[in-house]
Amino acid sequence: MGLFYNIIVGFAAITVRLFGGFHKKIQKGQEGRSESYQILAQELKQTDKVIWMHCASLGEYEQGLPVFEALKNHYKDHKFVLTFFSPSGYEIRKNNPISDVVVYLPLDQKSEVKKFLDLTHPDLVVFVKYDLWPNYLLELKRRNITSILISALFRPSQAYFKFYGGWFKKLLFSFDHIFTQDSGSKVLLNSIGYDAVTISGDTRFDRVGNQTTTDNSLDFIAEFKNNQTCIVAGSTWPEDELLLVEYINNCKDDVKFVIAPHNMDLNQIKSLTKRIQKPTVLYSNYKNETLNDKSVFVVDTIGLLTKIYNYADIAYVGGAMGSTGLHNTLEAATFGVPIVIGKNYKKFPEAKAMLSKGGLFSIRTFASLESTINMLVNDPKKRVECGQKNKDFIDDNKGASELIMTELKSRF
Repeated sequence: MGLFYNIIVGFAAITVRLFGGFHKKIQKGQEGRSESYQILAQELKQTDKVIWMHCASLGEYEQGLPVFEALKNHYKDHKFVLTFFSPSGYEIRKNNPISDVVVYLPLDQKSEVKKFLDLTHPDLVVFVKYDLWPNYLLELKRRNITSILISALFRPSQAYFKFYGGWFKKLLFSFDHIFTQDSGSKVLLNSIGYDAVTISGDTRFDRVGNQTTTDNSLDFIAEFKNNQTCIVAGSTWPEDELLLVEYINNCKDDVKFVIAPHNMDLNQIKSLTKRIQKPTVLYSNYKNETLNDKSVFVVDTIGLLTKIYNYADIAYVGGAMGSTGLHNTLEAATFGVPIVIGKNYKKFPEAKAMLSKGGLFSIRTFASLESTINMLVNDPKKRVECGQKNKDFIDDNKGASELIMTELKSRF
């Protein structure tokens, strides 16, 4: 299996070099990876103590951030290296305050792995949730470098737990400790003989819980909202927008709408705004507009959504109407607002939990979207009650980061 994997990785590396220029995201990642070694060589000395943190993309970074912050605060004599695989994570967080060095993770080829680890020589490695690269993990194990996996979530259908999964199981045993989000994941790990596991919970609860203690004010959104009921639709995809635009165009209530699409594709945003029949303003042009007389604010930039949820009376979180995957509902929940999502949420335990508690609503059709949002718009008491249930859910599940740090301090 290892030989087959390395052949595939080698073929992928050649393909990226040959055809990466035809895909903007792949090209950006390729260009970024070409600079990783130079940046590491400039920023790190062989005498530096280093902690390496790896995230697939932005979502994993946000999930790992409470632990990263705690590590930074405790291990003050270490330099922190943060790697991303995805351009979306790197581009948004390359200037974050936690890490001393931020680079793209080089491809998982044996020669690249050895070069990367020679330059970083980490004392501790933290992987978040998944994005487990075999050659990196096996080389870390060979070098006896302490490695942990946090916020892990496993399913019985994964290869690690199948009769043919011997090679995949070996990867999990490369970790010195695994911190899982739930008891089911611990049971699965125990079933293959992996016992160095702790149920810590989901670190995202700590992340979003901390968000409410920071300054979330955005004057331009406050001006746009103008003390009216506001629905914030975050991380939307075309499948979500198809229903949302119909609702906006037919809405008779005095309601403001903020739409923050997931993709910042210019043509998609133009198509979206063209279909909206109410006065609309784009973030990119809001300084030239009178905001309080607009009905719809389209956020054609990244990095603002979390703070915008602070102004929501109702939140719609995208991704679950299609097959792309539900986006982060916890970011909205922490501000104590009711949440509406699409129909495909079965793989998201936090959504199922909030649905069962009555703070989140799943819709399948335009009719169900219309009836659900109308109910929340026209019943302020119900709206507040549902929002408080979500806020309580966040507060009841915080503490994963502290548990992880307690375990780490006793071992590292």
